[in-house]
Amino acid sequence: MGLAFVTSRMLGSLLSGVERTDPLTYVGVVAVLGGVALLASLLPAYRATRIDPIIALRHD
Repeated sequence: MGLAFVTSRMLGSLLSGVERTDPLTYVGVVAVLGGVALLASLLPAYRATRIDPIIALRHD
């Protein structure tokens, strides 16, 4: 999070209508990235739970 504040000065010119230290923007970015990471890990885990463990172990 500290690195985000440091790099925000460099990226400040690219942000239109958003302050460099806007907490709502940081929370939104964390929520979006967290949601994407959750989906990226839940979908393969769901598929893995549908396989019988004995068949999976015998396959290897």
